[in-house]
Amino acid sequence: MAKKIMIQGTMSNSGKSFVAAALCRILRQDGYSVAPFKSQNMALNSYITKDGLEIGRAQAMQAEAAGIAPTVDMNPILLKPTSQMGSQVIVNGEVFGNLKAMDYYRRKTEFIPAVQEAFERLESQFDAIVLEGAGSPAEINLRDNDIVNMGMAKIANAPVLLVGDIDRGGVFASLYGTVSLLEPEERARIKGLVINKFRGDVKILEPGLRMIEERLHIPVVGVIPMEQIDLDDEDSLSDRLVRTKAQDGLDVAVIHLPHISNFTDFNALEHYDGVSLRYVDRPAHLGQPDLILLPGTKNTMADLKWLRESGLEAMIWRLVEEQKVPVIGICGGYQMLGEQLSDPHGVEGEPGSTMRGMGLLAAETIFAAEKTRTRTEGMVMAAAGVYGQVTGQSVKGYEIHMGETFPAEAGSGLNGSQQAGAGQQPGNASRADHSVTPAICLADGRMDGFVRADGLVFGSYLHGLFDNLEFTGAILTRLAEKKGISLTAKAQSMEEYKESQYDKLADLVRQSLDMEAVYKIMEEYES
Repeated sequence: MAKKIMIQGTMSNSGKSFVAAALCRILRQDGYSVAPFKSQNMALNSYITKDGLEIGRAQAMQAEAAGIAPTVDMNPILLKPTSQMGSQVIVNGEVFGNLKAMDYYRRKTEFIPAVQEAFERLESQFDAIVLEGAGSPAEINLRDNDIVNMGMAKIANAPVLLVGDIDRGGVFASLYGTVSLLEPEERARIKGLVINKFRGDVKILEPGLRMIEERLHIPVVGVIPMEQIDLDDEDSLSDRLVRTKAQDGLDVAVIHLPHISNFTDFNALEHYDGVSLRYVDRPAHLGQPDLILLPGTKNTMADLKWLRESGLEAMIWRLVEEQKVPVIGICGGYQMLGEQLSDPHGVEGEPGSTMRGMGLLAAETIFAAEKTRTRTEGMVMAAAGVYGQVTGQSVKGYEIHMGETFPAEAGSGLNGSQQAGAGQQPGNASRADHSVTPAICLADGRMDGFVRADGLVFGSYLHGLFDNLEFTGAILTRLAEKKGISLTAKAQSMEEYKESQYDKLADLVRQSLDMEAVYKIMEEYES
């Protein structure tokens, strides 16, 4: 029987994923085979396993910390929000359907067998399991049929460490309030308190630590200092997304779409000296970047509508066509770049609906009822402009999309001038300027993405494209030359970089937690 420990938090973004990843790494370093587990994850950053199944990015990151390949058993239920009121529900890595929040809440018990079976499979394969909760266990309106916090702790018969975020203030109140709102049998599962993101001298905290222990009769097993450790982020609460101002060097602007997904695609760009990566959600912040990135999205048509209404589409159009600023679209961002999007099956809206695209690529997207999920690799085809130096390079990544993109048929769509929104002055652009050639030849013979003839626009379905060191370095070097600056790329691969960050994380948490107490909790816990 595997040893277990569960990490719950007083609120979202308190550091549950961070602490869980640290324990995965520490247990691995100490000779245990260990796996992460989160029964239900709500996030738009996802990952495709080797067998083509979809899980939350946080569990993939934790599996990497544990030194094992991510599997669907580590996250049997993934909720990907498609609107304020609903999500795409993914069970065992495959799409179950789109459900409104109340419909999912009513049907949640249907998924308990999938959760139990996934956990039992992991339990039979590993020495230890590090479980992660979601949000707060004290959401008393969600207590019935809970399968992710105390409900999951009961299913797994796991002891709990409760993490509080001191950086946002009120950590003692949040710890005390969370424990107080739990039922007696739930409180009994909490065997340790952890204070996360502390700045300053721990001695200042000591009176509060003693008082919270006396009031709750639960020991504080550690205080973790605030430290910059670069892990893949789980959702839209990421600190990365608040960077809006350009710094010196190359200015790379990612458009912060309302349903932005897999923004971890761009993390690798931060590892190049002289590159300033920022996220933009309003026209006033866009300025004149050296490169514009359109990310993936869980709702392409809704986010394109937002892009249009916000005025960002018009600004991007002018920057590309008049100022010759290059743009790269990934997945949903790639789909937006074309002339038209069609939804015959009602994947994102009413069946049969269509929408005008940005018109920067002579391409059309048709949404499909089935999702494409696969890890793949390929070779970059002939490209022009800032992308010319990547021709012939090998790349690898993964696909998650519901739709296919094709060259626009003659006579369909609109020409460049017509595509511009009201009030734009696109100059003399015509559709002929937007002709495309395939961007990447995949190993299975398929073609992925398009690059425009003038080399200003590049689109691909391949998530993780920028993790390819040579591909990214060649593009950034070309942009730097164009700007008249020098750029020094870090030679370390993403895999090497991540390994160094997991070790740094483990060192920090090992020094901050009473690991002897944590091991004792795992050894001795009984319900």
